[in-house]
Amino acid sequence: MAEVRGKVVVVTGGGQGIGRGIVELLLEREAAVVIADCDRQAGEELAARLDTPERVCFIHADVGDEESVAGCIRASVARFGGVDGLVNNAGIADPGATPVTELALAQWERMLRTNLTGAFLMAKHAVPHLQQRRGAIVNIASTRALQSEANTEAYTASKGGLVALTHALAISLAHRIRVNVILPGWIDVRAYRKAAVPDLAPLTDADHLQHPAGRVGVPRDIASLTAYLLSEEAAFITGQSFVVDGGMTRKMIYVE
Repeated sequence: MAEVRGKVVVVTGGGQGIGRGIVELLLEREAAVVIADCDRQAGEELAARLDTPERVCFIHADVGDEESVAGCIRASVARFGGVDGLVNNAGIADPGATPVTELALAQWERMLRTNLTGAFLMAKHAVPHLQQRRGAIVNIASTRALQSEANTEAYTASKGGLVALTHALAISLAHRIRVNVILPGWIDVRAYRKAAVPDLAPLTDADHLQHPAGRVGVPRDIASLTAYLLSEEAAFITGQSFVVDGGMTRKMIYVE
């Protein structure tokens, strides 16, 4: 089991979904965690539910706003005395799948600002503190960086950019900070959302069985790898991309 006891980790988008799964596992393994999220309701709700105020706090932050990011890092250091790890998980998707000919520049820029620029800004302001502890950064991208559905240009570009940003940072910060990226596939986050979000239809056997691993992923699948990459057990790993998708990107699919 990856050892993260005593480490201080900032998790963006930590109030719900994969981010929440990461927060919960890190706390389970006795790290101190900052839940950084622009959704105040989700962040406060999770922090209260976890009920470990000595090792977890919520900081309201918009990763696309540099002043907000700088304030988040300052508050994290003030609360816990430093930062050992940064998990850039915050992101948005485009459920409307807008055709490129109809994609507004504002939509494109919002997607990149949150999914890509946000990771850059968090790294920019966290790096001085991470260097002091020879820390690590884990970015959360998507298998969309490797394969696409139609009309997802903004989301796909943002996640592909995050993969490239990862290896650029790994070289720029060599010998001081390790930087890696995880590319999740289909992760079922229904049990990891704030209370106000309505329930969705249950997954089907077909949903699970189309995966070579035999099931859809869960947040803990991503959280476990995140904890490992933050730990000293991964001391020889940097600049790498890890696909966690139940084997779907290796599966040839044809329409019959």
